[in-house]
Amino acid sequence: IFTYSESRSGKHLKMLDDYGGVLLTDGYEAYANYVKRRGLNTPGKQLLHALCWAHARRTFIKAEDSEPQAVREALDHIRALYAHEEYLREHPCSLEEQLAYRKSHQEPVVDSFFAWCHAQLRRADLTPKMPLTKALKYVLEREQGLRLFLSRADVPIDTNHLERALRVIPMGRKNWTFCWTELGAKHVAVIQSLLVTCKQHGVDPHTYLVDVLQRVGMHPASAAYDLSPREWKQKFAADPLRSDLDLKPSMTG
Repeated sequence: IFTYSESRSGKHLKMLDDYGGVLLTDGYEAYANYVKRRGLNTPGKQLLHALCWAHARRTFIKAEDSEPQAVREALDHIRALYAHEEYLREHPCSLEEQLAYRKSHQEPVVDSFFAWCHAQLRRADLTPKMPLTKALKYVLEREQGLRLFLSRADVPIDTNHLERALRVIPMGRKNWTFCWTELGAKHVAVIQSLLVTCKQHGVDPHTYLVDVLQRVGMHPASAAYDLSPREWKQKFAADPLRSDLDLKPSMTG
């Protein structure tokens, strides 16, 4: 999901109040605070918070100039995790098999990484303001979320796929000077959310939008969820509504 908001305030996360499942984010504290409040106030709708290893890696990169050896050791651990992820991409398997692989190959790497982080923090020469100290505290404070991918095979190790999906917006903004109005930005976010969700589920975005924009006027509002890309794929993809342009006979030949 991509949304537009006027600020980075945690109040904008209320859109997630009815959601139960896994929330995969970067390390922005507003997400952690929201999940904590949800755990206290919303029984029955469990929200698990998974965190991004790519963002964790970036915190160590910032400390590379002052602590090259320590950073190299941290990156070696993280590089090993990604090597296993690459293996899983190249050797598709069931979720059960992927979970077993993560448990046997990646969990020991994660255990070793966090043990190394604790050992580094005990160094007498590290001060609180040093970049390495900040990187170590960043990952240790987020350990539970960084470990979540080890217990859920369907959870990605990072948010890179989401950042790539959103990249077309900031790249295009150079040409169209943002979205003209705040309302336009909100609509762009909705459309981009639909397009990327279609791609995640193997649905052709053009076919989906042509069908849904026609179907929505006669579909019950109470069953609007049927028109989300995942549900639409199951219910309507086999016989989608077509555009009049698609139905016109060819004028060539």
